Amino acid sequence: MENSRELQPESSPANNNSKKKEEKKKTASRFRRVCVFCGSSPGKKASYQVAAVQLGQQLVERGIDLVYGGGSVGLMGLVSRAVHGGGGHVVGVVPNGELIGETLGEVRAVGSMHQRKAEMARESDAFVALPGGYGTLEELLEVITWAQLRIHHKPVGLLNVDGYYDSLLAFIDKAVHEGFVSPPARRIIVAAPTASDLLCKLEEYVPPPHDATALKLTWGWDMSTVSEQHAGSIYSPKPDMAR
Repeated sequence: MENSRELQPESSPANNNSKKKEEKKKTASRFRRVCVFCGSSPGKKASYQVAAVQLGQQLVERGIDLVYGGGSVGLMGLVSRAVHGGGGHVVGVVPNGELIGETLGEVRAVGSMHQRKAEMARESDAFVALPGGYGTLEELLEVITWAQLRIHHKPVGLLNVDGYYDSLLAFIDKAVHEGFVSPPARRIIVAAPTASDLLCKLEEYVPPPHDATALKLTWGWDMSTVSEQHAGSIYSPKPDMAR
């Protein structure tokens, strides 16, 4: 009987530690930080608020830091509190003078809204848009455009809660049909109805192939270069932009 007991190590501390490591591996992510765009309002449906909390919980479960716009109200407040309350790291990027209310975690002050968006994008490995309004759409479409221009190859996801983004996706499909968006560019956008499904899809994302003749820009912009571009043409990048 002694020999029989010796052959059953299931309850040993070493074996338990091994199981814990295996469980941790199952939820480990290739992303270190994910940027979340979302409304400063909670929205009319409780499902939007539930989705924001669930997204925060999923980020914590996968060991992913949150990067966001630093707000403490609406969906922004819900997702940040879910991450911070679950023991995750929160990075709020806020323009000087725009900080309203209490912001959790690490706060990074920047000089303008343009710098805010660039900083959030640089610091993140992927992007997720919860339901939101004009600001959310602006941030979302900008990172999609940057992916199309090959400024980055990071995945962009829509958390399509209760079909909130169905009309936007239909519009983009219409643009593809009419020849204004290429099929590869359409594949930049990943969508799913739940946080868990969306993060799994983003983990599996492979950037679509690009036209070899397409414009390729880099992060090497400063504000003076951007100002000069607006005075001239964005299709005439200076040599110092491609570092």
